[in-house]
Amino acid sequence: MTTKIIQPAGWAPAKGYANGMLADDGTLYVGGQIGWTADQTFESHDFIGQMEQALRNILDVVEAAGGTAENITRLTWFVIDKKEYMARQGEVGDVYRRVLGRHFPAMSMLIVAGLVEDEALLEIEATAFIGPSA
Repeated sequence: MTTKIIQPAGWAPAKGYANGMLADDGTLYVGGQIGWTADQTFESHDFIGQMEQALRNILDVVEAAGGTAENITRLTWFVIDKKEYMARQGEVGDVYRRVLGRHFPAMSMLIVAGLVEDEALLEIEATAFIGPSA
Protein backbone atom coordinates (compact mmCIF):
# COMPACT_ATOMS: atom_id res chain seq x y z
CA MET A 1 0.00 0.00 0.00
CA THR A 2 1.21 3.49 -0.80
CA THR A 3 0.24 6.71 0.91
CA LYS A 4 0.20 10.38 -0.01
CA ILE A 5 0.75 13.20 2.48
CA ILE A 6 -2.18 15.62 2.56
CA GLN A 7 -1.29 19.18 3.52
CA PRO A 8 -3.92 21.88 2.92
CA ALA A 9 -2.67 24.82 0.84
CA GLY A 10 -1.47 27.74 2.91
CA TRP A 11 -1.01 25.78 6.12
CA ALA A 12 2.22 26.06 8.11
CA PRO A 13 4.20 22.84 7.73
CA ALA A 14 3.50 20.12 10.26
CA LYS A 15 6.62 19.29 12.28
CA GLY A 16 7.23 15.60 12.92
CA TYR A 17 3.81 14.42 11.71
CA ALA A 18 1.42 14.68 8.77
CA ASN A 19 -1.93 16.45 8.91
CA GLY A 20 -3.32 13.76 6.65
CA MET A 21 -2.27 10.51 5.01
CA LEU A 22 -4.29 9.22 2.06
CA ALA A 23 -3.90 5.50 1.36
CA ASP A 24 -4.26 4.20 -2.19
CA ASP A 25 -7.50 2.43 -1.18
CA GLY A 26 -9.03 5.87 -0.50
CA THR A 27 -8.84 5.82 3.29
CA LEU A 28 -7.78 9.18 4.70
CA TYR A 29 -6.25 9.34 8.16
CA VAL A 30 -6.42 12.85 9.61
CA GLY A 31 -3.93 13.55 12.38
CA GLY A 32 -5.25 15.07 15.59
CA GLN A 33 -6.38 18.62 14.95
CA ILE A 34 -6.46 21.28 17.63
CA GLY A 35 -8.01 24.72 17.76
CA TRP A 36 -5.27 26.66 16.04
CA THR A 37 -5.40 28.26 12.62
CA ALA A 38 -3.47 27.39 9.45
CA ASP A 39 -0.53 29.44 10.74
CA GLN A 40 -0.61 27.57 14.08
CA THR A 41 -2.03 30.49 16.07
CA PHE A 42 -4.72 30.12 18.72
CA GLU A 43 -7.32 32.81 18.02
CA SER A 44 -9.65 31.39 20.68
CA HIS A 45 -8.93 30.32 24.23
CA ASP A 46 -12.52 29.13 24.63
CA PHE A 47 -13.61 25.49 24.32
CA ILE A 48 -16.31 26.17 21.71
CA GLY A 49 -14.06 28.41 19.62
CA GLN A 50 -11.28 25.83 19.63
CA MET A 51 -13.73 23.03 18.85
CA GLU A 52 -15.03 24.92 15.82
CA GLN A 53 -11.49 25.55 14.57
CA ALA A 54 -10.47 21.91 15.09
CA LEU A 55 -13.51 20.72 13.10
CA ARG A 56 -12.76 23.26 10.36
CA ASN A 57 -9.16 21.99 10.28
CA ILE A 58 -10.41 18.41 9.85
CA LEU A 59 -12.70 19.50 7.04
CA ASP A 60 -9.80 21.39 5.38
CA VAL A 61 -7.70 18.21 5.35
CA VAL A 62 -10.60 16.11 4.04
CA GLU A 63 -11.29 18.65 1.28
CA ALA A 64 -7.58 18.85 0.39
CA ALA A 65 -7.77 15.09 -0.24
CA GLY A 66 -10.80 15.55 -2.50
CA GLY A 67 -13.52 14.69 -0.01
CA THR A 68 -16.42 16.30 1.82
CA ALA A 69 -17.80 16.14 5.35
CA GLU A 70 -19.95 13.19 4.29
CA ASN A 71 -16.77 11.15 3.68
CA ILE A 72 -15.80 11.30 7.38
CA THR A 73 -16.34 7.88 8.94
CA ARG A 74 -14.86 8.32 12.43
CA LEU A 75 -13.99 11.09 14.89
CA THR A 76 -12.04 10.58 18.10
CA TRP A 77 -12.18 13.48 20.54
CA PHE A 78 -9.61 14.12 23.27
CA VAL A 79 -10.99 16.63 25.79
CA ILE A 80 -9.25 17.95 28.90
CA ASP A 81 -12.37 19.26 30.71
CA LYS A 82 -15.34 16.88 30.81
CA LYS A 83 -17.44 19.28 32.90
CA GLU A 84 -17.13 22.09 30.37
CA TYR A 85 -17.93 19.74 27.49
CA MET A 86 -21.05 18.46 29.28
CA ALA A 87 -22.18 21.95 30.32
CA ARG A 88 -21.95 23.26 26.75
CA GLN A 89 -23.70 20.44 24.86
CA GLY A 90 -26.13 22.79 23.11
CA GLU A 91 -23.31 24.93 21.77
CA VAL A 92 -21.30 21.84 20.83
CA GLY A 93 -24.20 20.57 18.73
CA ASP A 94 -24.80 23.94 17.07
CA VAL A 95 -21.15 24.37 16.09
CA TYR A 96 -20.80 20.76 14.96
CA ARG A 97 -23.80 21.09 12.61
CA ARG A 98 -22.55 24.47 11.34
CA VAL A 99 -19.21 22.95 10.31
CA LEU A 100 -20.03 19.32 9.41
CA GLY A 101 -23.77 19.48 8.83
CA ARG A 102 -26.04 16.65 9.87
CA HIS A 103 -23.45 13.95 9.17
CA PHE A 104 -22.68 11.94 12.29
CA PRO A 105 -19.87 9.38 11.90
CA ALA A 106 -18.79 6.86 14.51
CA MET A 107 -17.34 8.80 17.45
CA SER A 108 -15.40 8.25 20.63
CA MET A 109 -14.44 10.71 23.33
CA LEU A 110 -11.63 10.41 25.81
CA ILE A 111 -11.00 12.68 28.75
CA VAL A 112 -7.26 13.34 28.97
CA ALA A 113 -4.97 15.01 31.47
CA GLY A 114 -3.41 17.30 28.89
CA LEU A 115 -2.32 17.80 25.30
CA VAL A 116 1.08 18.53 23.75
CA GLU A 117 0.16 22.14 22.94
CA ASP A 118 -0.46 23.81 26.30
CA GLU A 119 -3.12 26.19 24.93
CA ALA A 120 -5.15 23.37 23.35
CA LEU A 121 -8.39 22.47 25.13
CA LEU A 122 -9.23 19.55 22.85
CA GLU A 123 -7.90 17.54 19.95
CA ILE A 124 -9.93 15.64 17.36
CA GLU A 125 -8.65 13.04 14.93
CA ALA A 126 -10.60 11.63 12.01
CA THR A 127 -10.79 8.89 9.44
CA ALA A 128 -12.53 9.38 6.12
CA PHE A 129 -13.12 7.27 3.07
CA ILE A 130 -12.53 9.28 -0.11
CA GLY A 131 -12.51 6.33 -2.52
CA PRO A 132 -9.71 4.71 -4.51
CA SER A 133 -7.53 6.85 -6.76
CA ALA A 134 -8.41 6.72 -10.44
